[in-house]
Amino acid sequence: MFGRLNARSGYRKSPVSGTFGTQNEVGRLMDRAEIVDVTVRYAWALDTKNFDALDEVFTPNARADLLEMLEGREAIKARVRRALEPLDRTQHLLGNHRVDIDGDRATCSSYLQSQHVRRGTEGGPNFIVAGQYEDTLVRTADGWRIEFRRLSVWWTEGNALVTRG
Repeated sequence: MFGRLNARSGYRKSPVSGTFGTQNEVGRLMDRAEIVDVTVRYAWALDTKNFDALDEVFTPNARADLLEMLEGREAIKARVRRALEPLDRTQHLLGNHRVDIDGDRATCSSYLQSQHVRRGTEGGPNFIVAGQYEDTLVRTADGWRIEFRRLSVWWTEGNALVTRG
């Protein structure tokens, strides 16, 4: 386990903050878990083609740079719908989340690897994209939501024609 156990309180001393588990520390851990969950909801919405589920990911006035600048949640939903509806299957895997929280605002960086499949595509049915999401989030009455997302593509492999119509 992380940290040292305090014999009196039973709490472990945090190796990061140097303090024993406090309500504030527990709250920050819960916020972090909720923020990571928002990014996972995005991946599930895309992979299940449940684009309306993105209402629980983005603020209404969110902006995104998904290889083109988008203004508003509806524009983001339209962009991902246009890109993914023609595909037979996708799988968006996220990891290595780095979360920084400052009150009701936060940033989250995560690595991604996404598999895109469209059977019958000349040149092969698979295209992989790897990169990073950089998110700015805000706490709302409904929980954490992304107000800005940037996708940076680091590398691709396979048949890019899979994602081109």
